[in-house]
This record gives sequence, C-alpha cells and structure tokens, in this order.
Amino acid sequence: MALLTSVLVRGINNLSDARYCAGMGADGLIFTLDPALPGAVDAATVRELAGWVAGVELIGEFGEEMPVSEMNRLVEECGLQRVLLHQRPEAALSVPALLHAPLFLITSDSLRNEMLLQYQPVLAAGLGVVASLNMDDLPEARQEALAAAATQLPLWLSGTITAANVSGLLSVIQPAGLILDGGNEIKPGLRDFEELAAVFEALEED
Repeated sequence: MALLTSVLVRGINNLSDARYCAGMGADGLIFTLDPALPGAVDAATVRELAGWVAGVELIGEFGEEMPVSEMNRLVEECGLQRVLLHQRPEAALSVPALLHAPLFLITSDSLRNEMLLQYQPVLAAGLGVVASLNMDDLPEARQEALAAAATQLPLWLSGTITAANVSGLLSVIQPAGLILDGGNEIKPGLRDFEELAAVFEALEED
C-alpha cells in the first residue's frame, strides 16, 4: 500500500501490530528496548516478531539512562537499522538516530542550529528530529515554525495524530514522516485497529 508520507509505528510488542502495520505500508517498526521505559520488550521478542515481517525497518527506542555501548550491543543483537532516543548520547552510535527534541528547540532557528552542532559529532551516522505534538495547543504560528524547520532537517511528527488532522499536518508542515502509536492486544491474536486503521486510510495515496 502506497502512503502519502513515511510512517513509523512505535510501541510494537505483539505479532498482530507487527504484521498489520507492515501490511498497511509502514516503513518501520519501533520496539521499546529500554527496560526503564513503559512497555519495554526484550531482544528475543524483537527477533521473534521481526521474523514474521519483511520489508520494514527495525528501530529500537531508548530512554535517558542507557549507555551507548548497550544500545550498540542491542542494535547488533536485534538487527536494528535505526534508534529513537530521548537524549543526546554520550558517545557515537553505530546507526542513524531519531532524537526527541522540545518544540522550542525545533522552532527556534538559533537554538536548533546550536543543537545540531552539538549533537552531530555523536550522531554522525545520521540524525532526524522528532517533535511530539499536542494538537489542542498548536497555534498556526507554531505550525509555520515547524514547517520552516522541516526544510532544514529531517523532521518527524508524533503525538496526537489522527485521521482528522493528518492531512492538514502534511500539507502545512511537510515533515519527513510520521510516528504513530501501536497498541496492546485485547488477548493473543485479537487487537482493535480502528483508530490506527483510520489514520492509515487517510494516508493512502489516491
């Protein structure tokens, strides 16, 4: 299925999500591999779920305390192509990274440039920035500032992305892609995909 933009789905912890998102055209699956984060899975689960899907990027999500040496070990063990981080790492990573950053950093030209200069040496493999949006508190001026940032660096949007607002976000901001949230199974093999399906449907190319 062809989508209007690149889509990653985070919080993958079950086979239903992994197969559904891959089948709907997601480019990547994000697994929470840091035990300090909610909903974390272990490396064995990542390898097992990855064995059931093809053609998608495998991404590991890590919090603020995990050493880079442990991240790089899990990258190798799980066959990850990228990582999603919540802080600047203290040493070089072996794969490209997506980095969560506060909106005030992303939307300020001077602060954004300073951040990129500081982070680039340890993210030499590649860097993208993730903005987490609250659509109830995203005035037009902030959207325009995000659109300007998206012309200068790979900007990914996460947060309250729904079928109702996704087309507008793509039109105004033109991000590198979207990060959607996966969910939990009701019971093994049973999962309600209504909300996620609505977003994928809104992203389908005509």
